[in-house]
This record gives sequence, structure tokens and C-alpha cells, in this order.
Amino acid sequence: MIEMKQDRSAFSISHLHDNDDAYWHSRTPEERLEALQLNRQVAYGESEASQGLQRVLEIIKRS
Repeated sequence: MIEMKQDRSAFSISHLHDNDDAYWHSRTPEERLEALQLNRQVAYGESEASQGLQRVLEIIKRS
């Protein structure tokens, strides 16, 4: 299991809308998915994140 640590000195505070869109639009789809997977690992741990994205199907009755 890979243990990840954050270098808190590398962070800066800015408004999300200032440059976030331009940054992510400049990344490839593969890089975006890698970032998503890393965020999932940080939030849920290695075991949950290793399962990958789950598909959810919900059936509803319409009136």
C-alpha cells in the first residue's frame, strides 16, 4: 500500500473560479481521471478507491 503525504508548504489560497477551469481544460482526460482517482484514495482510503468507479442503477415507478 502506498502511503501519501501532503506537502502543505506547496499550497496557496485563491478563489476557485480564478484559474481552476483553465487548468483542468489544459489537462488530458487521462490526467483528469488520475486526479479523480487520487482524490478518491485520499478521501476513502486505498481499499475503497481500488474498487474503481461504481455504476449505480436505480429503478423508479412513474405515475
